[in-house]
Amino acid sequence: MNTTEFLTIANAIVPDRTAVVFEGQRYTYEDLQERVSRLANALSDLGVGPGDRVASMQVNTNQVIETYFAAAALDAIYVPFNFRARAEEVAYMLSDADPSVFLVGGRYLGLVDSINPGVLPSNLIALDGQAPVGGDTEGHWLSYEDMLASALPDQLHFPEADDDDTTILMITAGTTGHPKAVMLTQQSFTSYLLANVTPPDPDEEEEKNLLTVPLYHIAGIQGMMAAVYGGRSLVVMRQFEPVEWMELVQKERANRAMLVPTMIKRLMDHPEFPDHDLSSLEVITYGAAPMPLEVISRAIQEFPGARFINAFGQTETASTITMLPPDDHVLEGTPEEVEKKLKRLTSIGKPLDDVEVRIVDEDGDDVDTGEIGEIVAAGARMMKGYWNQEDATQNAIRGGWVYTGDLGYQDDDGYIFLSGRARDFIKRGGEMVSPEEVESVLRSHSAVDDAAIIGVPDLEWGERVRAVIVLKEERTASPEELIEHCHEHLSSFKRPEDVVFVNELPRNPLGKVLKRVLREEYNQPIED
Repeated sequence: MNTTEFLTIANAIVPDRTAVVFEGQRYTYEDLQERVSRLANALSDLGVGPGDRVASMQVNTNQVIETYFAAAALDAIYVPFNFRARAEEVAYMLSDADPSVFLVGGRYLGLVDSINPGVLPSNLIALDGQAPVGGDTEGHWLSYEDMLASALPDQLHFPEADDDDTTILMITAGTTGHPKAVMLTQQSFTSYLLANVTPPDPDEEEEKNLLTVPLYHIAGIQGMMAAVYGGRSLVVMRQFEPVEWMELVQKERANRAMLVPTMIKRLMDHPEFPDHDLSSLEVITYGAAPMPLEVISRAIQEFPGARFINAFGQTETASTITMLPPDDHVLEGTPEEVEKKLKRLTSIGKPLDDVEVRIVDEDGDDVDTGEIGEIVAAGARMMKGYWNQEDATQNAIRGGWVYTGDLGYQDDDGYIFLSGRARDFIKRGGEMVSPEEVESVLRSHSAVDDAAIIGVPDLEWGERVRAVIVLKEERTASPEELIEHCHEHLSSFKRPEDVVFVNELPRNPLGKVLKRVLREEYNQPIED
């Protein structure tokens, strides 16, 4: 099955059902199919074909959804960029992916104009309004809506991609300091949805999903595809904002939502939280970052009509591989039973039926129950590998198993509990931060001799970023100066939020920084 069939089937079964709601605009599945066909025809006229990359940089909009399905219709590869990325990061990603077309939201036009023209594709498309005037890229821009208006509305292209053909490159943090592009295939999405989502039923009441997670994130892409395959209505938010989220739930009577733990806490802490009717919510899925027990326990009380699902996975596994289902969020029974349920709330649940999950030692052998090892996964929807990074691919995929880099253990009942990350990634509010990338930027400061980045546990964000700095002799720098230096070169969520100065970093005999020692010594909460 091809992912384009998700839309084709929904349009055939429920053509008049609302597919997308975005800022006052409503598009039925018939409307969405026509806009996708127009865009595919317009991109084809620009020369886009099988294997070509179609990149975009935009917050969540209906156009981002249309772009994926149009690219897939041409057997092209969709590449969504993190819209928080800085110019240097975007330039690297453009050079690596080498797209034929780059679709850009209005707020990012200036950023793109500042990039070396040598890495930009010849086809630049402005997603908001008319093509920009002025700047080094003047004359290279096309208007998205003008393209659609002038393109043929008929479906002229029918994809021929096989299950193993790449359909998306998802950008994720890299251990070498540069982002990596994860190759996800047609099967990465079709096998997951066919096993876990029910197709549309015209006789059932319309179900509405509130899409908040960004569409450059695997959870956002999977959530979008699940909604289309299921014939659900997607209520799209550009970016998460607590009051707008609550207003949309109340106005649209949304039934489902996906949130990261930070978002849930911000909602409950907001002074207007009690003023909104959120009773329509039936399912709240959370994940992408560790969930503090006190936050999920409180959420179960504050959203009494909702069933909660903890979904654990990563980009390389094409989203969820383990799940803690709604039944395990029901805190009822004897004191002993409630205590057991509270313990399970700190787990990531059990493996889904369509994947295999093991916990292994350094030799790849299964560890005993209760023993910590690395979580590995296998199945039809695992990534194909990393784009242009064969060594990284061979390191991550061994013997058909994807090594997640997450450490954990499994209890006697089969529930898996996380114990840390083998590669020291930091998860801040659902976003992945590579310590090596931030350390490299810090070392580029003229006063810095050495630097280490660690994650500090935080109730709201899951983890926050702390820098441990060694200054050069007779040089000075303030924390604010170093944080601003990072802000100039990195996305805002990657920059350190606290700086500690030390005389030297602890290292092992081979010279590797002992992050464990730093976390033990500098694990105090970061105060705002």
